[in-house]
Amino acid sequence: MMFLSTVILVGLALRTVAAEVPSEYTPRLTSENIGGRITASTFVLDQPRCVFNDAVNATDEIWLLVARSNALNNFTLPRSPNELPYQQFEKNSFYTTLNTIPANYPCPDPAQPSNQLAILRVGNEVKCASDPTRPDCNGPLPGPGPYRVKFLAFNSEGVTAETKWSSEIPLTQGKNPATIDTWPGRRSAGMIVITTILSILSAILVAALIAALLYKYSDVCGSADIVSVRDLTITRYTTHHIYDQPAQKL
Repeated sequence: MMFLSTVILVGLALRTVAAEVPSEYTPRLTSENIGGRITASTFVLDQPRCVFNDAVNATDEIWLLVARSNALNNFTLPRSPNELPYQQFEKNSFYTTLNTIPANYPCPDPAQPSNQLAILRVGNEVKCASDPTRPDCNGPLPGPGPYRVKFLAFNSEGVTAETKWSSEIPLTQGKNPATIDTWPGRRSAGMIVITTILSILSAILVAALIAALLYKYSDVCGSADIVSVRDLTITRYTTHHIYDQPAQKL
């Protein structure tokens, strides 16, 4: 009995150590080695696991608030997440998305490690981007940013808990083709050498191919049998079997 009590106390202690207070938690990009961690319109966060479980009611909703980094000075807490729909992000510079309940962000169980990734991909819904009936759309981010995010817990009266703002999150940017310098002088010496060698090898290959074709067809022409024209022999003949008679002697 004493041993069982000790095990329970150790388990509770582990849960207490693992839990974080929402106001001290900072959202962060995932450190998992996954493809597309940051793209031109999305980024991937770690789930806020074991952050809200002991701080809010089970019926509260956890939302992700996405903001343009340069608009934070104008931010005030909304009374409802519906005040900041995705479709008005260009106007408001803020929107809320990825709503769920605290039970979906549980504390990890040390006794039952999971191989599942506890991540959130922000910006991966396209179909609802212009649908006003989906104000919670997790739509593509419209530009390179940078962006900052935080988690908010809501009940019917407003925000019940919130985390800190994340660090700035810039997205991947494509390079304008017009700004790409193609002048050879900008290339490294190694690149120039490799390009030169490849050009020479290509020229040699083409020359060898042409030589092989010329040799093949010249051999065919040289070995062809020459048909000679036979001399025509004219045969003389008579048509009425008239033979020359010997001359009569007088």
